[in-house]
Amino acid sequence: MLFNSAGFLLAFLPAVLMIYYVLPHRSQNVFLVVASCFFYGCWDWRFLLPLLFTTSLDYALSKRMAVATLTGAPQAVRRRLMALSVVANLGLLGFFKYFNFFAQSAVQLSRQFGAEVDLQVFEIILPVAISFYTFQALSYTIDVYRGELHPTDSFWDFFLAVLYFPHLVAGPIQRAATLLPQITQPRVIRRDQVFEGLHLMLWGYFKKIYIADNLAPFVDAAFTGGSHPSAGTVVVGVLAFTFQIYCDFSGYTDIARGVAKLMGFEFGLNFNLPYCAVNPSDFWRRWHISLSSWLSDYLYKPLGGSRVGRWPTYRNLMLTMLLGGLWHGAAWNYVLWGGYHGLIQVLHRAGGPLLARLGRSFERLPTLWLVIRMGCMFLMTCYGWLLFRASSLEQVGQMTLALLQPAGAMDWAGLGLVARLVAPLVLVQLMQWRNRDLYFTRHLWSGPPARVVSYAAMAYTCLFLGGQPQSFVYFQF
Repeated sequence: MLFNSAGFLLAFLPAVLMIYYVLPHRSQNVFLVVASCFFYGCWDWRFLLPLLFTTSLDYALSKRMAVATLTGAPQAVRRRLMALSVVANLGLLGFFKYFNFFAQSAVQLSRQFGAEVDLQVFEIILPVAISFYTFQALSYTIDVYRGELHPTDSFWDFFLAVLYFPHLVAGPIQRAATLLPQITQPRVIRRDQVFEGLHLMLWGYFKKIYIADNLAPFVDAAFTGGSHPSAGTVVVGVLAFTFQIYCDFSGYTDIARGVAKLMGFEFGLNFNLPYCAVNPSDFWRRWHISLSSWLSDYLYKPLGGSRVGRWPTYRNLMLTMLLGGLWHGAAWNYVLWGGYHGLIQVLHRAGGPLLARLGRSFERLPTLWLVIRMGCMFLMTCYGWLLFRASSLEQVGQMTLALLQPAGAMDWAGLGLVARLVAPLVLVQLMQWRNRDLYFTRHLWSGPPARVVSYAAMAYTCLFLGGQPQSFVYFQF
């Protein structure tokens, strides 16, 4: 079931809220489990089987780890239980998402050396959101193993923490340490929380329906065109995708956070003006925050983080970003995208002293230096999205070559149309940046009347000026 479908907005969500509001706390949790199963099962009820398996296993293993701690069992016992959780979760993810990818890659590699390897390739249907709920479940068992979280006594509370429908399909990735307390305690829904939720939902729908869906044809034209694209086509397509993926994904997150607020839940911020980033590290503190913080806490820091010297730090950055790229999908362009972001992070860290000296030369012009850094980071991010969206490594080469050897006129008409679509986003984000507040309507100059007009304008554009409805980009991950 899609957030931008009539079935969700006009039937599912109103029905869920009406029933939810009249139930007592424990009954609310049971009802949300049922509603979330229905929501997820609308894609395919079979997808619930691996989800139920991983949550049941992680719940049981976490309880066993807690018992082992209380009884003074050797550390090796808890370590084996943790290893079983990691192997089971990543093994299931690897089978569904990466088996065919690695099998096909092995066959192609063997042919390069003149050998013929016949590996069976299966028709595997990828369960929706398997990457998201795998990371959510793993964070629970890892936190219990580390002693940072006491396991819950209720399987249904844990099941709801993983399955809760607003965040299930495309995040933000929720940590049990922050979501479980909200599940176990009665929730009080405040008036301001409801208004903030409705604000987030409308702004999310505006970004998705008006901006992202209207940009989709420009992206498809550039990335599904001929084998020798012009520089103008590539520039328009990449810029359109840069804003499409942001508005699509952050729009989903805003809707998810808004729906959760209507039920008294608070999700963490997942996007914080990422295209205002001034360097690669700053970008990942602003983009997909729930994933980047997960990779930092459960991969980068356990590898040693930045505490182990220069070259090991560079290694840790590259490994983290490579695996972050592979998390997005079973294709080499995702690995290349992750490696690219790892490389620019390494180069930024290595060039820190030089950049600091350069920055001191702009001491009298700090705003200019800020704009230069933002502009450079934005251009680097745009090229990264080219790697991400390309359908093959061959297309990456062709589009990169077009940018390096521009031929023909720039598509000014296409650029103008893209600029017109993203202009409202840019204006709002300038307001958010200036006021340091993502709830931009609180700062409109005329107070409530201006807010009403802005909400009416967003609703009108969603209803009458939206693009052809598209599935959310991150559903495929």
